[in-house]
Amino acid sequence: MTPFLEEDVILVKVFLKGLTTGLILQIAIGPIFFYLVNITLQKTLMDGLFAVFAVTIVDYLYILLAIAGVGKILEKEKTKEILGLVSSVILILFGLYMAISTANMINTDLTMISQSQTIFTSFISAFILTISSPLTIVFWTGVFAAKSIEYSFTKKQLLVFGLSAGLATLLFLGSSILVLTVFKTSIPLTVVRAANLVVGLVLILYGIIRAIKISRMVAASIISTPEKNECG
Repeated sequence: MTPFLEEDVILVKVFLKGLTTGLILQIAIGPIFFYLVNITLQKTLMDGLFAVFAVTIVDYLYILLAIAGVGKILEKEKTKEILGLVSSVILILFGLYMAISTANMINTDLTMISQSQTIFTSFISAFILTISSPLTIVFWTGVFAAKSIEYSFTKKQLLVFGLSAGLATLLFLGSSILVLTVFKTSIPLTVVRAANLVVGLVLILYGIIRAIKISRMVAASIISTPEKNECG
């Protein structure tokens, strides 16, 4: 086997490892997944797919930043606390908007909802919700560090691994939206309204829990700082 062919085989194996890792990580379904499901139920297949594209773009952005080493900067406690609180507020605001909009859906059918908002709106809302969690970069940094040690990846191999891991987002979310669309016609409007309210409440709850955790971290750091000064 020539050196070039051997390198190609290695890169294919790295690609498959990245894709497998990405798909496994997708099993941990979060609020963004439910948000995409809600968009697809309320609107059209294209709205759902454009929202998936938005999430994938942000994932790739964060993956590239993680590979570039930005995650190390964000690991500073103060930075994590500020970004965490900002993302929590955004989640809560999104949740409140969705919960309130449920009331407006009572006398509205799905066709009117689809026409009132464009594909661009679906893309932007999913993009904002996903990018509101920049600490994802820290998560990816941890994943890449672990895999680099485990498999002794070169910089090129790590890039291939990251690109294939990001592709898992598109494949998993895209296929989920396609499957949901097939059964969408048999889903009653009352279920769509209920789903809208539930997703809104999930986002609010997720944001509140995250904010409480960060607040406790801040309180703990404030308490520990005087103790360190006294010891010094």
